[in-house]
Amino acid sequence: MQSNNKIIHYTTQKSQFSNWRLLTIICLLLLPSAPVLAQSDSLWLVTHYTKKEVSIPTRDGIKLFTAIYEPVDKSTPHPILINRTPYSIAPYGNGVFKSFWNTPYMEYFKDNYIIVLQDVRGKYMSEGDFVDVRPYIGDKEDKTRDSIDESTDTYDAIDWLLKNVNNNNGRVGAFGISYPGFYATMAALSAHPALKAVSPQAPVTEWFIGDDFHHNGAFMLMDAFSFYSGFGKPRPAPTTKGSRGYQFTTKDNYAFYLNAGSLKDIAALVGDSVKFWKDLYQHPDYDYFWTERNTRNFVQHISDTCATLVVGGLFDAEDCFGALNLYKAIEEKAHNSNRIVMGPWSHGGWSRGNGDYLGNVRFGSKTSLWYHEHIEKPFFDYYLLGKGDIDDIKYANIFFTGANEWRTFSKWPPVDKENKTMYFHTNGTLNSLPSPTAGEDIYNKYTSDPMRPVPYADGIHLQRTREYMDDDQRFASRRPDVLVYKTDTLTDDVTVAGPVIADLFTAISTTDADFVVKLIDVFPDNFTYDTAVFGIGNGKNYPMDGYQMLVRGEVMRGRYRNSFETPEAFEPDEVAEVKYTLPDVAHVFKKGHRIMVQVQSSWFPLVDRNPQQFVDIYTCSKKDFIPCDIKILCSKDHPSGIILPVLH
Repeated sequence: MQSNNKIIHYTTQKSQFSNWRLLTIICLLLLPSAPVLAQSDSLWLVTHYTKKEVSIPTRDGIKLFTAIYEPVDKSTPHPILINRTPYSIAPYGNGVFKSFWNTPYMEYFKDNYIIVLQDVRGKYMSEGDFVDVRPYIGDKEDKTRDSIDESTDTYDAIDWLLKNVNNNNGRVGAFGISYPGFYATMAALSAHPALKAVSPQAPVTEWFIGDDFHHNGAFMLMDAFSFYSGFGKPRPAPTTKGSRGYQFTTKDNYAFYLNAGSLKDIAALVGDSVKFWKDLYQHPDYDYFWTERNTRNFVQHISDTCATLVVGGLFDAEDCFGALNLYKAIEEKAHNSNRIVMGPWSHGGWSRGNGDYLGNVRFGSKTSLWYHEHIEKPFFDYYLLGKGDIDDIKYANIFFTGANEWRTFSKWPPVDKENKTMYFHTNGTLNSLPSPTAGEDIYNKYTSDPMRPVPYADGIHLQRTREYMDDDQRFASRRPDVLVYKTDTLTDDVTVAGPVIADLFTAISTTDADFVVKLIDVFPDNFTYDTAVFGIGNGKNYPMDGYQMLVRGEVMRGRYRNSFETPEAFEPDEVAEVKYTLPDVAHVFKKGHRIMVQVQSSWFPLVDRNPQQFVDIYTCSKKDFIPCDIKILCSKDHPSGIILPVLH
């Protein structure tokens, strides 16, 4: 959710109530720099709501710090909507209001929802010890009365709220974005009978296969370091203050991470105090540490009476995998009402802005506003207020870029999709016909040099950009260590709907390597946006003629090609198949465009550098990084390609 430094002060003490309300109103009216809408919303909020802070006890005696925003209107009972977060529920203080204007929260306030925000166990003002993605213990036979996890903390919080918050209607909902999305999933696993609707949004789901800090076993260096160098620092006692992250001395992330050296060197920059950073290094393969944190393993415990709405962004750099695969796991294992929304958004993009563009790519409508008006708010209204018709919200609501339109399905991926292989050819073409020529000498070749890795984005910047997920790939296609395959100009639209599969036959000169496959939409050479339809986008007038739009990219750490649990070295110069699944795509390659695939072996500093030897990447040294000659075979008996889920 968006943050704002403006704080609204409002006391609930009866003797001071009128004076503080009057003072607040006067202050808001005198703010010359505040937008009129913000003044109006905040003025409405402080006159229609009270805020109080409480510490809610859990079954093992730990107290969770909680802010409760209650409507002044007591004419009818109201539902409770809860958001649990490790990121602080600041500002702290009874009567000190959070800045909710310009956020979706305002629509819930205007319908008199009771809004509850809670610091999770071990973070900020809550007691206890924090554990990252605390494992779910609800189905373990040795569970005792004092056993706790995030689902039991949620259960205890809901139980306390129902008994202690006046004028509630006995119905509770929960939602959250990103890490709070994980806590929303845990809420669904609490099985509290009053919990009727939960929306995990961009939820942390699987931290080794596809979310945040690993993708297919490859370490997502830039996100992990920038996040855990601050978030991971210990908090010895409840506090209102967070920890500072690493203080960079450059704005060039490529240079910083390259000069920092190996992961062993980067660990020294993080220091000894960050427990989870040590856990990352101690569990380099897919073992119990990761499986017990994979929420997909436990969704069968979601109650039949708890509806779920999973929300994600097609261009979410952090938890696109989590949204798609949590939904699929619930579909497979649970028996509740389950829906999914995937829009053209970056991480949490539906909670801020209009959603009419991302970077240089425009979508032609205010997708975020449409989502809140037609899906999220009606979802909670139906289950918590008894308003509306749930049949108006379809089970799968997916925005197709390229065509720039919402489409609905009975489930996702669509049942009528057909997997179609597009084969690589040595002349750089991409088509549906495999090579007619046999033999191992039919290939394209490049050298991957870890001292000169392929950047994940063009330009100089420090923080990882959101926009790289649909950014122009022309900078990469010009490098000799990136292979490029593309179709002829399309004579008809090609609609891709579902997971994409990369199928590479490779021979490498060393014992390990990474593989990055990117699916790209190449715009026509004369392409421009019609501003009457698409607006001005980011207003930068980037040249879109010949634009190479990244539709989906994903990395595979080669040692895990056969098993995430048991890594396996390559035999130098022997053919091996590297086949892996990229997160789902919902895109229409329009007539007149081309489909392109790029193949490379580094994506820096988004992904850490593979030393390209079968060594422990977390403990190896700079001297272990060596170049690797990589062949991508394109022969009849070794037909590398990409498998697209084509919707007819």
